[in-house]
Amino acid sequence: MSKLLVIRFSALGDVAMVIPVLRDLAVAYPDWEITFLSRQQCASLAAGLPANVQFFGADLKGRHHGLGGLRRLMDDIHWQQFDAVADMHDVLRSFYIRHRMLIAGKRVAHIHKGRFQKWLLVRHHYRYKHPLQSTVSRYHTVLDELGFHVPASQPILSDKGNGIGIAPFAAHKGKIYPLEKMEEVVRLLGAEMHRRGEQVYLFGAGEHEKQILDDWAKKHEGVVSTVGRQKMDKEIEIMHSLRVMVTMDSSNMHLASLAGTRVISIWGATHPWAGFLGYGQSIDDCIQRDLPCRPCSIYGNRHCQFGDYRCMDIAPAAIVKRVMKTIQ
Repeated sequence: MSKLLVIRFSALGDVAMVIPVLRDLAVAYPDWEITFLSRQQCASLAAGLPANVQFFGADLKGRHHGLGGLRRLMDDIHWQQFDAVADMHDVLRSFYIRHRMLIAGKRVAHIHKGRFQKWLLVRHHYRYKHPLQSTVSRYHTVLDELGFHVPASQPILSDKGNGIGIAPFAAHKGKIYPLEKMEEVVRLLGAEMHRRGEQVYLFGAGEHEKQILDDWAKKHEGVVSTVGRQKMDKEIEIMHSLRVMVTMDSSNMHLASLAGTRVISIWGATHPWAGFLGYGQSIDDCIQRDLPCRPCSIYGNRHCQFGDYRCMDIAPAAIVKRVMKTIQ
């Protein structure tokens, strides 16, 4: 049986976007054995993939740290067995692995991230802005270069579950709706869900986010915090059972998409045109302000030039109205 190595170490949302591509690939090429190399923390995302897909979790902070660790990692995955490698990450670690495999005569392809086009997208003087190729589409292009022609499946997103999920955090301030406003969204939706006999489920990670969301859950009826109480696979199950998720441009948008749940996403400094909209999600479900300064950042990590993050000046009532319209 021919063997393919697929590499994507991080970030969580990007790893989540690889999963549907792997599923389509495994179904289209059942005679290929596919190994998905990622961080061990992402193992639960690969659960449920077809039997010809194996997950290998790298310990990048321990056994597989540094150059010596990368050599051990290649030995651990028995790299000589692979016929081809699809580098979906294109960072130094994945470059080292694919370069050694290329020298050994393996077929190699890597993602082209469109860095120049993304740079133009956030330049205010550049007037000809348009949607860029999505990340999922870029993953398919890598496979095409290796000769794997995989038709992209169209996910069926459900909004017929029970309850609403809200994930108010993201990696950078430019992507986070102001928490005092988000708490008002939580309060209003919690009251409405309580009236219906349903609940609002809050999602986050880490002690700081846990403290905030636990506090909201105590203060407002119909609100439950999941932070620190469930493992990732269980959180994805909860997302799957919901009517809709409300998220930022964040990993939770991609986890909910992986769960097959419709997402209302809130965008500030970033923009869905950069290609990071959740798999199968519609731009019609993106809440965002049309401002001449947007987008100012691809990842949301640039400080607002005005200092006020006016891109997030969105009324809580407008978000609540959009969510309620979705679940009617």
